[in-house]
Amino acid sequence: MKNASKILSTIYTVLIFLFLYAPIVVLIVFSFNATKSRSVWKGFSLRWYENLFNDETILGALWVSLEVAVLAAVIATIIGTAAAVGLKSMNKNLRSVMLTLNNIPMVNPDIVTGISMMLLFVAIFGATGLLRPGFTTLVIAHVTFCIPYVILSVLPKLNQMNPSIYEAAQDLGCPPLKAFMKVVMPEIMPGIITGIMMAFTLSLDDFVISYFTSGSTAQTLPMVIYSMTKRRISPKVNALSAVMFLIVLVLLVAINARQIAEQRRNRKAHKEV
Repeated sequence: MKNASKILSTIYTVLIFLFLYAPIVVLIVFSFNATKSRSVWKGFSLRWYENLFNDETILGALWVSLEVAVLAAVIATIIGTAAAVGLKSMNKNLRSVMLTLNNIPMVNPDIVTGISMMLLFVAIFGATGLLRPGFTTLVIAHVTFCIPYVILSVLPKLNQMNPSIYEAAQDLGCPPLKAFMKVVMPEIMPGIITGIMMAFTLSLDDFVISYFTSGSTAQTLPMVIYSMTKRRISPKVNALSAVMFLIVLVLLVAINARQIAEQRRNRKAHKEV
């Protein structure tokens, strides 16, 4: 009975992963198709990758997306880490209220967030002439929706940390800022790295909020791809998706490898102690 249960569980797991990744595999395979057909294989070719890297519109949008993602991830990580430290120092009731407020942007529909931020930027621009919808408003919007995810990545590491080590560093004459950088930062660094990677991925992938806050001067890659779907989709989109999937896969492998190495170091340190 147990063996039958394990077999069924294995089959179920395989079917789930097949359902999730089969479309991606098909997409990648047909990115090497010699023709525009999305259903008939006509031979191996790299022509769509060549066309992709010669398309200035797509490359320009990709550059904008990367700029926004990097800026949003760095700024959101700095603000989110500081906010997590502040939440840790609050009393239990106030921290519970603030965490509830922090969770609202994550469960709020993207279209509501995008429209509300658009109206805010338009109102500020109409009243002061500042924050014309464009690259700056796009970065601000991305920072806003990335911060809650950074907080939720860093806060568990702060909860796991022994607060006595920070106090001990200060008792030994270390200034508060230096004690934080030398003692607290190494302890919460895995959470910070997870937060910045999550913020980068979310920013790179976002479409709805970007659509409402970018204006007409800053077009991200998802927006350009959306505009391409209004006519017959070029196989260049397959090639682009394959490249982005490969980049994300490499990042995930690097993060997991780092976490495994860190866990091994921790186990080794505990054994030595």
